[in-house]
Amino acid sequence: MDDVYERSWAQVICRTVAGLTDMSDLNDQLTPEQLGDRIRVARENASKTQANAAEAIGVARTTLVAMEKGVRRVKISELQQLARLYGTSANALLRKEAVHVELAPKFRKLANNEEQSVAQAAELMAQLVRAEVELESLLGIERVHNLPPERRILLGDVRQQAEQHALDLRHWLGLGLSPIVDIVSILEMQMGVRVYVRRLAAKISGLFAYDEKVGACILLNANHPLDRRTQTAAHELGHLVATRMDVEVSEIDELENSREEKYANAFARGFLTPAQAVRQKFAEVTAGATSLTRRHVIVLAHFFHVSREAIVRRLEELQLTKKGTWDWFVANGSITDEQARQVLGEAFRRDPLKDEAALPVSLKASLMANQAAKRGLLSEGQIARLLHLDRVQVRDILSDIDAEESGANAATSILR
Repeated sequence: MDDVYERSWAQVICRTVAGLTDMSDLNDQLTPEQLGDRIRVARENASKTQANAAEAIGVARTTLVAMEKGVRRVKISELQQLARLYGTSANALLRKEAVHVELAPKFRKLANNEEQSVAQAAELMAQLVRAEVELESLLGIERVHNLPPERRILLGDVRQQAEQHALDLRHWLGLGLSPIVDIVSILEMQMGVRVYVRRLAAKISGLFAYDEKVGACILLNANHPLDRRTQTAAHELGHLVATRMDVEVSEIDELENSREEKYANAFARGFLTPAQAVRQKFAEVTAGATSLTRRHVIVLAHFFHVSREAIVRRLEELQLTKKGTWDWFVANGSITDEQARQVLGEAFRRDPLKDEAALPVSLKASLMANQAAKRGLLSEGQIARLLHLDRVQVRDILSDIDAEESGANAATSILR
């Protein structure tokens, strides 16, 4: 009798939620324990307590606990109420193939993570990853992950280890000693890392998290200049190489108070400005000169796509210029963007990702959402909840994409 009841409960759940396919093979259904675990993950991602959730559906907290453990079956009305409370859908909770992301709870477990700005950034990252993963799952997009083997930080000189690991990764990626023109593209296209650039509190440079189901994820601060974001991305890449199972929040001017931070900072320098390449380019740029000038610094920083301060500090570290050189420049008017424009002219870089960060949702997510809407996989309201937008914003995004596509013709058709 219990088996019959279990089967009828699974069938009722699946047939009641709009958008689910007919699942006649009951072996494909989620068990009560699996569903309970998904409900728990969704609650933790939404920063809701068990008491909050229990009150929302009118049950005792002990009942909610039993539901999350799979001991007490979830009614469809309760599931729908909880989905709304957690900013997701009953469909997403029930689909067998759906991936549920546990990033925000990991950040909340950090010892010094009580600051509101950090909590908000962690939640934003979790929202972005959840939305992207859900859209990929609906559209049948398989994301390829190509991560290098994890490298342990051993005893001894941590900076030397980081430099070698950075050089090894460059060769593994086929980069050699060439400059890193666009680190975000390398992370996304060659390694399958999920990289997001959004506006964060000024003190936060970036966040890093790794989850076996969704891969490596990095969030960068769009309010920071491109060269600083590049440095932060390389720093987080260092954590991916050596300590990928630990979540990371990078803050401006954070002290190197651990071997892990020393490693990540040294890795970033080694990855963006390999010692051999810096020495070679320095010799070319300063040939015949007796002192390091602003023009030298501007040209070198532009070549390696790093900040003027970063390249001078690297020159000091490699003993190509005296210690305190950057401090001298700062004390004597620094090296300004206007001076860089005068030296570089049209080569002075634009920052397209900063422009995209001003949009309510990334271009990639908006295109996937449009396809999900066209295929009838998600309604306008479901997209709004998934992307944390209102319906007017969703309507505008979808209509803009449709307008662009309506201007195309047969000559631009994609061959599948």
